Amino acid sequence: MINREELMRTNEYWFETLQNEIYRQVSDYLKKEGITQSQFAEQLGVSKGYVSQILNGNYNATIKKLIELSLAIKTAPVLDFQDLEKHIRKDSQKRFEMQYAPFFNLPAIKNRLPFVSGAASNSVDIKSSGNLTELKVA
Repeated sequence: MINREELMRTNEYWFETLQNEIYRQVSDYLKKEGITQSQFAEQLGVSKGYVSQILNGNYNATIKKLIELSLAIKTAPVLDFQDLEKHIRKDSQKRFEMQYAPFFNLPAIKNRLPFVSGAASNSVDIKSSGNLTELKVA
């Protein structure tokens, strides 16, 4: 089994990620507009099977087709290339914050968390600034 960092270095990960995003965008558009797959296919000038392929994850389009699809659902087809190592670090940080955020957002916390270690007692100051939370052990 490979870890998430190794997975993020594979073609398959990025292909599946993009397929999932295409599905989400098209699905959201159909719901928002209140139209069926058949109506969307007619709007695009393609078969209902083509739309089904998109929604079933069997969509491996050319860049030109991806742009056409994007414009059809009234979205901008923006492609953003990022440094892979920085992206992986950012992903790791985001996952860490998501995992531990509930502990720091509890209403019972009033800028100090007590920690008991053996016979000694320590406390941690929590300072929030925008989206960042700083922890300082006292």
